[in-house]
Amino acid sequence: MKAVYIEQYGGPDVVKYGDLPDPVAAPGEVVVDVVAASVNGADWKVRVGTYGYTKFPLGLGRDFSGVVSTVGPGVDDFKIGDEVFGVCEQGQEGAYAEKLAMKASIVAKKPAELSHINAAALGLTGLTAAISIEDTLKLQRGETILIQGGAGGVASFAIQLAKHIGARVITTTSTANIDYVRGLGADQIVDYTTQDFTKLVSNCDAVFETVGGDVTQKSFSVVKPGGRVACIASGPQAPPSPRSDVASLRPQVKRSRRHLEHIAELFKAGVIRAPAVKLYRLSEAVEALRVSESRHFRGKLVFQVR
Repeated sequence: MKAVYIEQYGGPDVVKYGDLPDPVAAPGEVVVDVVAASVNGADWKVRVGTYGYTKFPLGLGRDFSGVVSTVGPGVDDFKIGDEVFGVCEQGQEGAYAEKLAMKASIVAKKPAELSHINAAALGLTGLTAAISIEDTLKLQRGETILIQGGAGGVASFAIQLAKHIGARVITTTSTANIDYVRGLGADQIVDYTTQDFTKLVSNCDAVFETVGGDVTQKSFSVVKPGGRVACIASGPQAPPSPRSDVASLRPQVKRSRRHLEHIAELFKAGVIRAPAVKLYRLSEAVEALRVSESRHFRGKLVFQVR
């Protein structure tokens, strides 16, 4: 099969596009013929060695949509031809490929209303946003939340979900994306290219921090006493809170069929719409990863594999 992989850690030049052996379904697994796979910030971090994998060649990519082509022993809830989507289990990569073996228990059937492109775009971003907003921050109707980096894939999902819950949503974005995040439902928009959110925002119940750097520590200053800050851009652990009266939280994004089905239902109900998507071929992986690492793009980057 054709796949994108690395044989050593390093810069964009270590990324290869070539042939790897077709995967085989172990007991409890299915093999999926991948139609689409999305690009996430974690992918270039895998390339540079952030997660410490030691086995090469190492495939890249975490979320996908496709069609079941093989059903392994013990799997009775899928059949060949089922359209599915999902996110690789923690510790597994390899969605940038024509085929992918996955535990059936963490794969969900793709609703007909959701294209393969959009299903791939919503996989990991949807899991991350839903777990962060609903399970970690436990956002409630009537609360105010600041969502940093509103035009990104995770944040754009989070804006819509927070509005569905009934919260007042503030977000930061660049000038070029103001109309985009307004269309997602943001109540107040801070243009980070010309404005300082710490001078315009205060007394929030919660912050969802997706940007990193000095934005993380500054985010604590706009939260009311007893508030909480959930960070996904600060590494595997929650950053230390500079305030004793504000909780610092790190969402644990566990793979779950239940959460994938929740994402699909939100989409079918019109609560969530798919993010803006820029398509690439698998052979263009180096360029897609360069764009992802730059963080200057709107929505999601997606490989159309088939």
